[in-house]
Amino acid sequence: MSENVLRLDSITMQFGGVVAVDNLSMEINKGEIVALIGPNGAGKTTAFNTITGVYEPTNGEVSFLGRPIVRNHPQGKMKKLYKGSDPEKFSRAPVLNPTPDRITALGMARTFQNIRLWKTQTVFDNVLIAQHMLRTSNVFSAAFRLNRAEEAAQRREVGELLEIVGLSDVKNELATSLPYGKQRRLEIARALATHPKLLMLDEPAAGMNPQETHELTAFIGRIRTEFDMTILLIEHHMDLVMDISDRIYVIDFGKLIAHGTPEVIQNDRRVIDAYLGVEEDA
Repeated sequence: MSENVLRLDSITMQFGGVVAVDNLSMEINKGEIVALIGPNGAGKTTAFNTITGVYEPTNGEVSFLGRPIVRNHPQGKMKKLYKGSDPEKFSRAPVLNPTPDRITALGMARTFQNIRLWKTQTVFDNVLIAQHMLRTSNVFSAAFRLNRAEEAAQRREVGELLEIVGLSDVKNELATSLPYGKQRRLEIARALATHPKLLMLDEPAAGMNPQETHELTAFIGRIRTEFDMTILLIEHHMDLVMDISDRIYVIDFGKLIAHGTPEVIQNDRRVIDAYLGVEEDA
């Protein structure tokens, strides 16, 4: 039986009277590459932000590695405004609302639609800074340089990671001087530096040309193999999604409309209608 890494149970994210994610349930097992797709505005990034603690869900529960890490139910004024399902389902359980840094420390790392690198730092330092969350040193040990062994080990690891992802030759360059495709690769390397169990990629191929997208597809496959990684991605490039995904979840207007293998999704009438539109009767 496969080990469950991530599970969403009835996640709803409502902003005022607008339901951005509506009763979304899904799960990802260890070693899988799972895609979350849908038209623009379907609620994909909102779902990512709910999983990673950027947003507190209006209702629902997120479990990671077998235990709940995020949980909420409609409260206060939202009790009257709530338009989702099962408002009482989690009302008797404690609310869980960790911050993004705490969720990262649990073993979940993500990238963003718009690249968020430290612009004035080198490629090497961008990755090294991400490793700081793993340090065991404190102010005292840092002041007296008692953490030198740990720092040296982290610098070695960063060098090895950059070698694996093909960025060692530009390690001393400013991050923003890299071509767009390599900046995307650097952002993924920075996420990997936190030692995640789950890597979440938000439109990693955005802005890439066909050759860069092809290289990224192979790169993501290598990450799964070389790091024994479980991956959840949002992506609009359907060639990438179909080539690399084990399973695909499709949402439209915040609701799950289809789930299955790439072959199943390609032939699902609801998915085709959501992307291409439904012809109106004359």
